Amino acid sequence: MKHETQLRILEELFRQLDSDRNIDAGRQLRMPASAYTCPELAAREWERFFRSYPQVIGLSGDLPNRGSFITVNDFGNSILATRGEDGAFRAFVNACSHRGVQVAQDPRGEADRFRCPFHHWTYSASGELLGIPRKKDFGEIDRACNGLVSLPAEERAGLLWVHPKPGGEINLDAMLGELMSELEGWHLHTLEFRGENTIDKALNWKLANDTFGETYHFARLHTETLGRLLIGDATSHEVYGRNHRFVFPFRDIGRLRQRPKSEWRIGRAASVFYYLFPNIQMNVGPRHVTMVRIYPYELNPNRSVSRITHYFARSDPAREEESDRVLLDAANVYDTELRKGKVALSAEATMEVFDSTVEQEDYAMGESMQHSLKTGALEHLIFGRNEQPLHHFHNTFRAALDMPPLKESS
Repeated sequence: MKHETQLRILEELFRQLDSDRNIDAGRQLRMPASAYTCPELAAREWERFFRSYPQVIGLSGDLPNRGSFITVNDFGNSILATRGEDGAFRAFVNACSHRGVQVAQDPRGEADRFRCPFHHWTYSASGELLGIPRKKDFGEIDRACNGLVSLPAEERAGLLWVHPKPGGEINLDAMLGELMSELEGWHLHTLEFRGENTIDKALNWKLANDTFGETYHFARLHTETLGRLLIGDATSHEVYGRNHRFVFPFRDIGRLRQRPKSEWRIGRAASVFYYLFPNIQMNVGPRHVTMVRIYPYELNPNRSVSRITHYFARSDPAREEESDRVLLDAANVYDTELRKGKVALSAEATMEVFDSTVEQEDYAMGESMQHSLKTGALEHLIFGRNEQPLHHFHNTFRAALDMPPLKESS
């Protein structure tokens, strides 16, 4: 992120803190309850957003070596992503061309070839059909035309993108616009995969996204956890087409005022989230990234699964210099000894705090909301003037489905 952009965001946060007034969208919006429960809408979302739109499946660190692979099974057909011997990132339908059995069953690993467990047809990490058993019995087969089905794939800014359909298009410049250069500035390609947690809950995928669209709840729901580290009533929000950036301050942001502005760095004072349309929430810092990929259950509006993946710098993330203690991001719980500089949370503790807070606090509220919405007792929800990222998220997905924008709340 350019330094002038960091200064502008930090100055805006200080302005809000000094005036004790949060971001103001200028209006409240009414969100129809049916948007979270309608099966017909869920079917349209599934086809438009998850079957016909490029998907982020992880960071470059998920495929660290030649021969690394991951499998993804969250948006229809199973996908096999590989790092070939030439270092290139590729993606395929994870299905043998003989009878359709998945050729890779593990979620991640290393392999220079993949063998179907059914009849042992074997494929390279580049998708070529290498051989079949007893070809003299099976009959002649054109290996050049019967490799794994290739999918459009692109690696850029340290992000791995795949289109679920063989004939799909990935146009990252059109999708991200000016945000692309900002993402490139975070050097996401240098981070290593450190762990993943799956949260499978009875809440609509948009309710799960809503968790990351406002911090109004921090001082109320997260009183003993994130609310002790972060200020939830001051936010910076900037839109980049269908995507946005959402920033909120650490409680000791005031320490920056003791430094010249030339030394101000956003990672020392605030937590930065990016929303990438349609389903990615990404908390980005100089040494640690947490990516949340949120998927609906096909044709079931009342359930979703979230894949929370953590990445750290290749240097030891367990210890930080005292001057950089505040770089620990929103995944860290406030701790008196930590703030005295006596200890730092390990990577494992950082992941545990983030995952448990999301699951046990945020998503617990989401399940409660989903239960209320399913009954039909509520006709709509209200998005406040201070919940501007929610305005953007919901009006963006509605526009993508040719639906009218949300109405103002009277």
